Amino acid sequence: MNDKPPSGAVVTGIDFPRWAVVLCKPDAVERGLVDAVFERITAAGVTITGRRDLTAQAWQAHVAYRDMLAGTGTAPQVLPAHIDAAYAGQPVVVALAHGEPGLHARLRQLLGHTDPTRAAPGTIRHDFGDDSLAVARAENRLVRNLVHTSDNPGAARRDFGTWFGAARPSAPDFERCAVILCKPDAVEQGQVDAVLARIAAAGLTVTDRRDVTVEAWQIHVHYWDLLVDADWFPDRDIPACLDSMYAERPVTVALAHGEPGFHGRLRQLLGHFDPTHAAPGTIRGDLGEDSLNAALAEKRLVRNLVHTSDDPDAARRDFGTWFGAGRRELLAPLPRQTSPVDA
Repeated sequence: MNDKPPSGAVVTGIDFPRWAVVLCKPDAVERGLVDAVFERITAAGVTITGRRDLTAQAWQAHVAYRDMLAGTGTAPQVLPAHIDAAYAGQPVVVALAHGEPGLHARLRQLLGHTDPTRAAPGTIRHDFGDDSLAVARAENRLVRNLVHTSDNPGAARRDFGTWFGAARPSAPDFERCAVILCKPDAVEQGQVDAVLARIAAAGLTVTDRRDVTVEAWQIHVHYWDLLVDADWFPDRDIPACLDSMYAERPVTVALAHGEPGFHGRLRQLLGHFDPTHAAPGTIRGDLGEDSLNAALAEKRLVRNLVHTSDDPDAARRDFGTWFGAGRRELLAPLPRQTSPVDA
């Protein structure tokens, strides 16, 4: 019996409908256009992470152009010598693009036509390209069109194995990740977009936004410390307050990515838990409408819009609570801010 996995299926643990590989070709590197290409992609609302500078090996280019080499695709067959001349031993830059399902088609539209002279204005190949298919044919070489992105989830799986290696991604790095919980009051007041925009404006990457209807167990796990220390709050029934405020209510959760130590920055950005004591410029200070005094008078919890993970251990627990412990593919490949456009 043949136990070999299906072709291209050797990479596991990544949600490829939401991930694509971006390959900045040797001409983009030679012309110093890599940062400009990534900036165009991020400006389109796609997150770029995992940037790597590589020297392309012949086998990588052969796999990348396998359909053209074998003549099984719709494009004309190309000579292996053309591919080797264009790629083998040449510098390339690869990165990972992360977005919503359908991202692959959006990226292809952003790149533009294979021939830069036929690409529409506003596309990467039109605006930055300086070659043409006619010139390339006359010179008996490949057209130089700067960048490739994965065509679809299956191609993304193959591209990842080609350029990043097929090993299963390492465990999530919660030093660089936090969970954002936009609470029921943020949802009811229509403040979710404003809250997430404030966090993104602070230089952090916000991904994987989800609308969730809270189950009782989630809020009990999330606020375990309040429940365990309920005797500190003799004026309020903490379990009842949590159930009333959260259970079966809508919240929005998302992931924030940054450099190690950013959990403390996030907490400062939120401001004091009592909006009336939060400093101007903080989320709770600027957007909050409640106060601890009002909450105490009404024997409930204060409504303060948003929570973020306190530290890496809390981020690990929050991720399992709100996204599911089995959803590690949302964090892999891991976001790494290795350059200004990697954010």
